[in-house]
Amino acid sequence: MVQEDLTRLKIDKSDRATRKGRRLSPLYWIAAVLFLLILVLLYFTGRLSPAVSVEVAGVSRIYPSQTFSLLNASGYVVAQRKAAVAAKITGRLVALSVEEGSRVKAGEIIARLEDEDARALRDQAAANLNTTRAQAASTRAELHDATQNYQRKKELLRRDVISRAEFDSAEARYLSAKAAVAAADATQKAGEAALRAAQVSLDYDLIRAPFDAVVLTKNADIGDIVTPLGAAANAKAAVVTIADLNSLQVEADVAESNLALVKIGQPCEIQLDALPDTRFRGQVHMIVPTADRTKATIMVKVRFLDPDPRILPEMSAKVAFLSRPPRQDEQRLRTAVNASALVKRDGRLVAYRIQEDRVSEIPVKQGESFGDLVEVLDGLKPGDRVVLKPSERLRDGSRIQIKEK
Repeated sequence: MVQEDLTRLKIDKSDRATRKGRRLSPLYWIAAVLFLLILVLLYFTGRLSPAVSVEVAGVSRIYPSQTFSLLNASGYVVAQRKAAVAAKITGRLVALSVEEGSRVKAGEIIARLEDEDARALRDQAAANLNTTRAQAASTRAELHDATQNYQRKKELLRRDVISRAEFDSAEARYLSAKAAVAAADATQKAGEAALRAAQVSLDYDLIRAPFDAVVLTKNADIGDIVTPLGAAANAKAAVVTIADLNSLQVEADVAESNLALVKIGQPCEIQLDALPDTRFRGQVHMIVPTADRTKATIMVKVRFLDPDPRILPEMSAKVAFLSRPPRQDEQRLRTAVNASALVKRDGRLVAYRIQEDRVSEIPVKQGESFGDLVEVLDGLKPGDRVVLKPSERLRDGSRIQIKEK
């Protein structure tokens, strides 16, 4: 019985034979080929390749003069001619004809104080002078008559027609009239001087601009008491503060160790923080002959060669001291990048612009060279980041990893 059970144990090979003889469907082969093609495509486009470690450079805007700058310093725009305009006398301000930003000419009336008392004194002096002039005219008439009488008496005395006493009386009258005219002339001159003094006192009520300038600040208003010293309570010492904008210079602090790089007349370029896209031509005007021991610096004054109404006092400024004056074409702002960021690929000059963790191959048109920088005429814009010294492994779309400095 056991024997019979053992004979029934056998392997049925009919199903295996059937499966071995069955062929794979063509769809499987098509799917495999497509999968392989996708893998190859991803590999060559860099999707499956490992990230390439790269260094980064930025595209920026530069002036060519930066390449021959010897030294940079910072400072402020300062007016060399500046005045706090005040009155010479104490009085109440009754008129103010300017405000901040007003342009004034030398001698122009800026403000006026109350002047009733000064006008009264001037009118009184003028009346006194008129009285003195009338008296002087009367004494001159008297002198003329006394002179005529004296000459007649003198002739009659010579011919012994009159007595000596009568002649002496005529002579005394003549001399008295002559002295009276001298006194009247002196009195008239004193009256004229008094009138001029009264006029000067009246002019003190008019506050005038001492030179051509622009009003920077207005320190007093109509109704305020203005005094030369400003010591009284609620009194104002200055009415306005003015500055000659043609005298603007940059006062920059230069380290003592760099002073040898600076000399009088040296060309400079000035950049104002308020106007970052504009460079102004300058020239070293003065090296102040004293040092600031607390900062170990020396003040250098740089004047503007081309005045500009946009330049205002107290603006922050940066000064580049140049080795030579810039040419006309070197004063134009350029877009530039490090020259090692540009490479030849298939006969074209390209750069690899970074976009997140991948790069794009960008054709670039090159311009002038400025040291280790090169001008970019087309293809890149300021603010772009590009790969520095791109390797042969980089391709359009390659994945990158930025090296940490």
